[in-house]
Amino acid sequence: MKHIISYIKPHKLTKVTLALHKVEGLTGMSVLDVRGFGRTKAKDEPHRIVEDLVDYVPHAKIEIFCKDDLAEEIVNTIQTEAHTGLRGDGKIYISTVDDAIRISTGEKGEPAI
Repeated sequence: MKHIISYIKPHKLTKVTLALHKVEGLTGMSVLDVRGFGRTKAKDEPHRIVEDLVDYVPHAKIEIFCKDDLAEEIVNTIQTEAHTGLRGDGKIYISTVDDAIRISTGEKGEPAI
């Protein structure tokens, strides 16, 4: 199983979500509104948040848990749909998940996702 975390520009969230709806076998995703900064430290960003003298840029964070065989398609979909060609398009991280447990049924492993 894989855990995919991606940080994208908020205005790309709908486009990415609609494209991910077309991925057969995708069991769901979580979306969070986050803020932070990358290498450029939010300088020259049109949509930045200044808080306590630190500049942050708003992003949408997408978290997906999936079967190994879906990871590449999901990552490619996010990368394609979130791309603007400008600095700060975001990042995608992929890690391995050891186990999952569905609380309501007690299912474990891939059936739990």
